[in-house]
Amino acid sequence: MQQENDVQHVFLVGAKSLGAYGGYETIVYKLTEHHQNKKNIKYHVACKANGDGYMDETKLEGVTRINDHEFEFHNAHCFKIDVPQIGAAQAIYYDIAALNICCKYIKEHGIKHPIVYIMACRIGPFAAYFHKKIHKLGGRVYLNPDGHEWMRAKWSAPIRKYWKISEQLMVKYCDLAVCDSVNIEKYIHKCYDGKGIRKKNPNTTFIAYGADLTLSKLSDDDEKLTNWYLEKGLTKKEYYLVVGRFVPENSFEVMIREFMCSKSKKDFAIITNVNDKFLNELEEKLHFKSDRRIKFVGTVYDQELLKKIRENAYAYFHGHTVGGTNPSLIEALGSTDLNLLVDVGFNKEVAEDCALYWSRKPGSLAELIDKADNMSNEEIAKLGEKAKKRVAEEYTWDKICSMYAEIFANEN
Repeated sequence: MQQENDVQHVFLVGAKSLGAYGGYETIVYKLTEHHQNKKNIKYHVACKANGDGYMDETKLEGVTRINDHEFEFHNAHCFKIDVPQIGAAQAIYYDIAALNICCKYIKEHGIKHPIVYIMACRIGPFAAYFHKKIHKLGGRVYLNPDGHEWMRAKWSAPIRKYWKISEQLMVKYCDLAVCDSVNIEKYIHKCYDGKGIRKKNPNTTFIAYGADLTLSKLSDDDEKLTNWYLEKGLTKKEYYLVVGRFVPENSFEVMIREFMCSKSKKDFAIITNVNDKFLNELEEKLHFKSDRRIKFVGTVYDQELLKKIRENAYAYFHGHTVGGTNPSLIEALGSTDLNLLVDVGFNKEVAEDCALYWSRKPGSLAELIDKADNMSNEEIAKLGEKAKKRVAEEYTWDKICSMYAEIFANEN
């Protein structure tokens, strides 16, 4: 019988929930899903109990409720944290509260050699404290540095400065930085070599996000799909699609403006959790409600339905300008034949010549949409084949989760 100390306990801190639209939420879901039957890995997942992106476990199948703030899912121990609504500081509060709970749990349960994997660089001023505390408990600190939080448009100049300083300190006080992009890994070394503890270079590795290449189990005449199309006013292969968080750096303003300027007769379906403040700002600027092609269609939590919606899209937009490898992009490459991506290094690193590219300059995307509308079925199918081949070789969840299992196992 396997002893408790033979199990590698991994504490995941930084995702708001399991399975929402963010990158961290996706990877937490996939890690717990793929490793749920591994007897040598036990995950402990911090989740938000309230506020934006909070964890609603009632929407997941297979949950075992422990109490109001704890549940088991995918054989992972998940704990929910109440977060006060204190603006930008709530993200910092959330991570600190989660880390304190992790340390308490490790101590109370006598867990040997735990790994605490922190996703994002939000708590830099506290990094040295937690690094020391976790090391005293016999643990190690792993970090996913994300992709330039300090560049996100939603933050004011002072907050951006904080994020940049925080990033430096988080990289300094981690035992391993897991970079989801080769470009991010290069950036970490360029900025922080010689700035670690005792002037060491940061210890890094590259593990991307993944995608599921299996086709949806739903058929085109499945009632679940046809009802959704009827409700949203959409038709197979007659819509452009985007799936992602509704934030400025994901280029929603550019995509909507350019689609409105295009000659396309197709619809633009936007699957996102709408932020009313940002939505109203866009309406004031663009007056998109006057264009019947622009359709905010809400969220889709049913993964098979979402996969089918992706497969049936005429084309997919990807406008992420901040971050490393984005799961939504890889999922699009694995399911949608025609992909139109903003031309930043992270996206080109992933898609290479399997997609078409546009810039944020006025007219660039509108011109590309008109070009895409006139592409032949053969041209589109050829791009789709290349994209799926690339994902199958580099970005399957089986491969990504195996790479994570390897770095976690090496700690044991």
